Amino acid sequence: MKNRTAQLIYQSVYCAFALIGVIGSVGFFKYQFTWDFYIYFTNISSYLCFAVMLAELFQTAKRRDNAYVSACPKLKYISMLGTLLTFMVFNIMIAPQQTPQFIVAVECILFHMVLPIMFIVDWFLFYEHGKVKWTYPLISAAFPLIYCGYVLIHAAILGFDSSIVNSIGTDPLIYPYFFFNPEKVGYGGIAMWVAILLAAFIVIGYLFFGVDRLLCKKQKR
Repeated sequence: MKNRTAQLIYQSVYCAFALIGVIGSVGFFKYQFTWDFYIYFTNISSYLCFAVMLAELFQTAKRRDNAYVSACPKLKYISMLGTLLTFMVFNIMIAPQQTPQFIVAVECILFHMVLPIMFIVDWFLFYEHGKVKWTYPLISAAFPLIYCGYVLIHAAILGFDSSIVNSIGTDPLIYPYFFFNPEKVGYGGIAMWVAILLAAFIVIGYLFFGVDRLLCKKQKR
């Protein structure tokens, strides 16, 4: 869809929702600063998607003609896979372990459900296709790998002290997700989960690579 007006409306709505999610992620709606917001992949991937969508919005607002969105194609692809991973892991693995109060929080609904779907739909509807290269899924795998390294460095800085708990007091701060916690899954379990999630990330990346090729042919028609 090349319609500039439709793109502006969609991108503006997304950015408005994302801003609400960012404000909520630091505890504004709970009237308490959530100081550990920086450690969660959900927040990091959502902030990245917000930045990419802002770039799209600026590009769309700057031009005057109807055209496909083409801002930051590689970063768009990487962030799309990241937010899709967020959506899948939360709704399949994490949500069943959470309280209803946590799940219905505004920032939780936005970051785990609404915004990931909107971000992917934006790529389907408005983006210029045929730009995804076969190397993108492999390059994109660096995103979760870098996050794993980030969590490890963060844990080392805190001396691997599991007595420091997160802002809601339920889990050690150095283990933001249960599959990073050796006390729950063991070190072998951590390696297994990282390998599974990384493999899923790459496989899904190639599925979107194939979809991009199909959509490119459709656009050329």
